[in-house]
Amino acid sequence: MQVILLEKNEKLGNLGDVANVKSGYARNYLIPQGKAKPANKANLTAFEAIRVELEAKEAVALSDAQTKESAMTDIVCTISANAGEEGKLYGSVSPADIVENLHSQGFEVEKRDINMPEAIHHTGEYEVSVSLYAEVLVTIKVIVIAATKSE
Repeated sequence: MQVILLEKNEKLGNLGDVANVKSGYARNYLIPQGKAKPANKANLTAFEAIRVELEAKEAVALSDAQTKESAMTDIVCTISANAGEEGKLYGSVSPADIVENLHSQGFEVEKRDINMPEAIHHTGEYEVSVSLYAEVLVTIKVIVIAATKSE
């Protein structure tokens, strides 16, 4: 199925591009989320009418992401977790834990924006990338420390 992209997408293309996607992906995700419209003559002419407005929105979103990137450049997330003697965690540190820590520092990110290859199972320092926009990535340092037991 061919769709017109209404916003930049890392994997599909830029604003206004016509992309071939599977029909289920288009019907169930792209079109309901307002990220694309079916590519037909009526939608192509309607898109050209609103193209300038969409490009302006895209430019504002990109500048906001770049501002947030400069603010988050040297951020350190310190997460305390229950750990055993050798530093192995009893659970794991997930993207949700990192999002919670970033929220407490005043940064609004979502769980889907955190790029971790796998959950963290040991104490130590890790680098995790946060996707703020299509091509705006910022790397943050995550320090996992063993929680102190209060008796």
